[in-house]
Amino acid sequence: RSNLTRFNFSHIILCFIAEMAESIGSGKSWLISVPSKIPVLESSCVVIPCEYDYPTKGNLWKKWRGYWTRGDETVASNNPKFKLKQEFKGRSRITGTIESNDCTWQLDDVRETDTGPKTCLNNYLTSNFVKIVDCTGVPEPPVMTVSVNNHASATCTVTHACPSSPPKFSWSHPGKTKTSSKKLKEGLWSTKSTLTFTPEEADFNKPLKCTVNFNDKKTTEGSVLLVKKISQISIRLQYHW
Repeated sequence: RSNLTRFNFSHIILCFIAEMAESIGSGKSWLISVPSKIPVLESSCVVIPCEYDYPTKGNLWKKWRGYWTRGDETVASNNPKFKLKQEFKGRSRITGTIESNDCTWQLDDVRETDTGPKTCLNNYLTSNFVKIVDCTGVPEPPVMTVSVNNHASATCTVTHACPSSPPKFSWSHPGKTKTSSKKLKEGLWSTKSTLTFTPEEADFNKPLKCTVNFNDKKTTEGSVLLVKKISQISIRLQYHW
């Protein structure tokens, strides 16, 4: 949890409600860990990692019910009987297992109005934390690299917050492609596409383009110039005395 920040007061609150067989004590020892801020692309999804610790001594928990709220509105719950409002119906869910200290929330088709929802943790125990989502309508261009030896190898990398629906890549040149993702801190992921091919003379000094599609709704493009590697010629001089 080293990459997560802990807060006591906030604009976002996660609400837990538990059915208990025994009474519980003070909430001072409760801790919730979430990123302080996640940049999100509009119309894509965001997965907000959330973990918590709670005092177990003297407590016997029967069932956990978790709720994410915005003001007086509940925007996500693991309660199968709870009905969300139309605004969040079908695109908001708690993906973490509450009983296993995982309160992760996924919101699909992110809208500008979703920015900065409020949240809380209550039922005798209270712990508040910040989780503000920045929503941008224009994706950042990818970071691109290229190297040329016997083969050309190019990479196209983007950062996103939707690991369940990673971006799709397409290249302006045919070749063998490989896509990989890795988790970054603060709820972000990096996805990279690598293209390898054997260049021909006509390929040099021309831009190699990579197009990235997010959730079939937003696209961004990057390009890099394919430059022919110049062989270095070593000249050995022999002197005769």
